[in-house]
Amino acid sequence: MKSFLCLALGWATAAAAQSPVLGQPQHQSIVAVRSAASQQAIPGSVDTFTGAVSISTPFQALPPGTAGGATVTFSAGARTAWHTHPFGQTLIVTDGLGLVQQQGQPAQPIRPGDVVTIPPHVRHWHGAAPTHAMRHIAIAEKENGSAVTWQDKVSEPDYLAAAVSAGLPATCSRKLPAAKPLASETLTDRQRAIPLIAAFMASSDMARLNGALNQGLDAGLTVSEAKEILVQLYTYAGFPKSLNALGELLTVVERRQQRGISDAPGQEPSQAVAIGRDLIAAGQANQTEISGGPVQGPVFDFAPVINQFLQAHLFGDIFERDNLDWQSRELATVGALAAMPGVEAQLRSHMRASLRVGLTGAQLRQVVLSLSERVAPEVAARAGAALDQALAVAPKE
Repeated sequence: MKSFLCLALGWATAAAAQSPVLGQPQHQSIVAVRSAASQQAIPGSVDTFTGAVSISTPFQALPPGTAGGATVTFSAGARTAWHTHPFGQTLIVTDGLGLVQQQGQPAQPIRPGDVVTIPPHVRHWHGAAPTHAMRHIAIAEKENGSAVTWQDKVSEPDYLAAAVSAGLPATCSRKLPAAKPLASETLTDRQRAIPLIAAFMASSDMARLNGALNQGLDAGLTVSEAKEILVQLYTYAGFPKSLNALGELLTVVERRQQRGISDAPGQEPSQAVAIGRDLIAAGQANQTEISGGPVQGPVFDFAPVINQFLQAHLFGDIFERDNLDWQSRELATVGALAAMPGVEAQLRSHMRASLRVGLTGAQLRQVVLSLSERVAPEVAARAGAALDQALAVAPKE
């Protein structure tokens, strides 16, 4: 209080305001700004969230304040577990469409500009709508060092019933990775590393793959995500290259551990992949969504089994695994195909798919620039040409 009073009196008496007050902790009176670019988003814990959730820009008040919070982004269908707060919580919705529900009450829709006030000790959950992503700022105060008590997860039937009670479409949220995240014009450091990893894997450049894997892990890529990228890419670049790249990743992780670096292990898929007819149905749905319509043509008529394998394995077994989001999967595919001469048609297809899963033209231009700077001019040229053609037809889709 003394410091603030002296500051109000003017600069002439500011020196007196710096004298310590007995019994109170002293903090440097400097306004601090942490730029958004300096802060990495982290995935929400599988123990406390359902679906793809990222948490960024965490903040904590200086003592004696106890308020803290973060910006939380939910993919369509993603939500928190049931939980309570000792002093309540405030949510400020900034993007998208979401839901909040107090136990025993109908769910309420929440939209950009809405402010949600949650009283102390009220059991509740919040998250995105089944068909839309949602982002909010969450603020809560701590009691004895804790701001939240996590409880059980919101089941799928309860979530869909909540959506109906709020007047929203109850589209099944099982395919959470297919949800289009809220648009950004800038790739994260984590995203920038993915096409580089893929390009070096596809070209069997182990030395530069080593560097790209280190770059990705430093940027927040989990070990599980890195493994998933290299496993998926066997369907495009082949088993031998995938196995060699996984061996390189193992070496990178072990050497980082020897240097005292503890990389986040990441999460395994949250549910078992379907089998039999259910797997085929899931694969067909994923393929249709990513491709922008049913996949057909003379080659598939000539050899229909290849499309069966695509649907059952690539778009079924692999794309149903939710430990890697669809944007990351498309970034990896684009990077790998750009590094492989002769597959320009497939590269164009996956540039269009990248736009469909929520990546922007500006973000994909950054991929092309990164490939030019870090991989090879001819690789970037193939990617740039494919992107130009994808953007040319995008308004018509």
